[in-house]
Amino acid sequence: MFLRHKAIRIVFIGLILIGLLIGCSPGGEENTDTVKSENNSENPPSINTEELVYANFRDIRDLNPHIYSGELFAQNLLFEGLVKITEDGVIPWLAKDWDISEDGKAYTFYLRQDVSFTDGYKFDAQAVKANFDAIYDNKDRHTWLELIRLLEGFEVVDDYTFRIKLTKPYYPLLTEMALTRPFRFISPNCMIDGTTKDGVDGLIGTGAYVLTENHIDEYAIFDVNENYWGEKPSIKRIIAKVIPDNQIRTLALEKGEIDILYGTNMIDADTYSKFDKMDGFEVTISDPVSTRMLIFNTTDEVLGDLAVRQAISHAVNKAEISEGIFQGLESPADTIFSKKIPYCNVDLAPYEYSVEKAQEILDNSGWIVNDNTKIRKKNGLALEVDMYYNSNNVTEKTISEYLQSELMKIGVKINILGEEEQSYEDRMKNGDFDITFNISWGTPYDPQSFLGAMRMPVYGDYEAQQGLDEKQKIDDSILKALTVTDERERQELYDYILTTLHEEAVYLPLTYQRNRAVFSDKVKNVTFNPSQFEIPFEKMYIK
Repeated sequence: MFLRHKAIRIVFIGLILIGLLIGCSPGGEENTDTVKSENNSENPPSINTEELVYANFRDIRDLNPHIYSGELFAQNLLFEGLVKITEDGVIPWLAKDWDISEDGKAYTFYLRQDVSFTDGYKFDAQAVKANFDAIYDNKDRHTWLELIRLLEGFEVVDDYTFRIKLTKPYYPLLTEMALTRPFRFISPNCMIDGTTKDGVDGLIGTGAYVLTENHIDEYAIFDVNENYWGEKPSIKRIIAKVIPDNQIRTLALEKGEIDILYGTNMIDADTYSKFDKMDGFEVTISDPVSTRMLIFNTTDEVLGDLAVRQAISHAVNKAEISEGIFQGLESPADTIFSKKIPYCNVDLAPYEYSVEKAQEILDNSGWIVNDNTKIRKKNGLALEVDMYYNSNNVTEKTISEYLQSELMKIGVKINILGEEEQSYEDRMKNGDFDITFNISWGTPYDPQSFLGAMRMPVYGDYEAQQGLDEKQKIDDSILKALTVTDERERQELYDYILTTLHEEAVYLPLTYQRNRAVFSDKVKNVTFNPSQFEIPFEKMYIK
C-alpha cells in the first residue's frame, strides 16, 4: 500500500515539473491559455445566483410613482398598489379584499395589516389617503384617466379600511387602480408639504426591492427588501445598466456583461433571431400586447379629405412590413385593437392592400397625377404631407423610409422627419403633425384608457380627431361606455366607436406588437406581465 502511494506521488511530481518546463517554453503564452482552459473545465467559475444584470436604453430617471418621468420597470420594483392585474384578472395586493356598492359608485378596500414602508412607516388607511391626496393635488396631470374625472371623494373608514366614491359607476376602476402609475404608494415621509407633484424627498415604497444606488446615465442597483411582507424574490440584486446603443447592448449580452434584454423597444427582429440561434442563450416572445399604427391629423388640409386617408390605408402592404421589417415577429394588424381585447371583437372590413384600389379612390376624388412630378394635385393643392418619427427609434425610421417609397406609387409625397424623443412627444401631444406614429397602450390599458384619453387634449388623438363631424358623438359614446352598467349597451357603444374610427380611417394599424426577451440560459422563468411596460424580475431565478 505504501509503495502504491509513493509511485503515485512520483508521477504527480513529474507532471508538475513537465508543466513548469512547458510554461517557460517560447510557446508558453499559448500553452498557458491551454492550461487555463483545462482548469476552467475542471473548476468552472461560480455563477452568482443572487444577482441579475439588465440593460436599459436610458437612465431610470425620476421614479416618483405619482408622475410619468421614470422608467416603469423600476417604479414597479419599488412601489405597490391596492390591487394588481394578472392573466386571470384583478387580484388583491396591498388590499386583501374589497366591496362594490350596488349602484357601482363606491369601492371599499380592506387593507393588509402586516405591511410597512421600507422606512418603517406603517401602511394603513391614513397612508393610503395621504397618497390619494397627493395624486388628486395634481389631478390635471392625470386626466387621461377617466377615474380622476369621476372621483367624488375618498375617505378613511377605519385604520385598515379605505373608501373611494364616484359620481358615476365606472367599470374599469379596479383595472386603472392596478396600473404602474399613478395609484402606487410612497411613504408619506417622502412627500414635500403633503404632496408629490413638485418632487419627493426619497423613493420609499413597500415593494420587493429598494433602490440602493443610482449613478445617473451609468447604472442603478436594486436590492431585495429584506423586510418585505410577501414572498421574497430569488434574485437578491438587480443591476440596471444604461446602454443607449442597440449594437453595444447586444454585444454586452453576447460577452456575458449583462444577463438579459427585455422589451419591444430593446430588441429588434435581427437581435431576436440572432440569439435564437446561439448556444448559451434563450429567447421568448409574448402574445400580441398592443397595436403599432399611424395616426392621421384630420384637421390637416390634405388629410382632412377622407378619400386620402382611405387611399393611403389601401396602399400600405402590412404583410410586407411584418415579414420584411419584423421577420414575422409582429403580425399584420387590420384594426386598432386585436379582437382578443375585451369589447373589441367587432366585425370590420379590413382595408385590403391594393394599389389599384388606392389609385381609383384618389382618381374619383379629384386628385389628379401631375405628369412632371408624379405627385397628385387637387385644386392646385399638392398631395404632400409630413410624417414624423422618433429619431431614437430605428424601427420607426425604417418604416417611414419604406412608406415614403411605397406611397409615391399612388402619387402621395411623404416628407419624413425624425425628431429627438421629447420634441417628438411634445409635437404629438400638441397635435402639431400631419402623420405620426402611435401605439395602443396594450393590456391592461386597452381599450378603456386608450379610448378615454381621446376625450381630452392629453395626447395627439384628441387633436387629430377634431376634423371629424362625429367627434362629439364619439367622445360622448366613450364616456357612456365607461360608465354604463348594462353589458349589452356597453358593447353597442364600443361597436359604434370602433366602427366609426375605422371607417373614418383616422388610424392606420400596421402590426400587432409582441413583447420579447433575450437572455443568458442561466436565467430561468422569464415571463411577461399583462402590462408590456413591467418586467417580472420577482418571478425569475438564476441556475
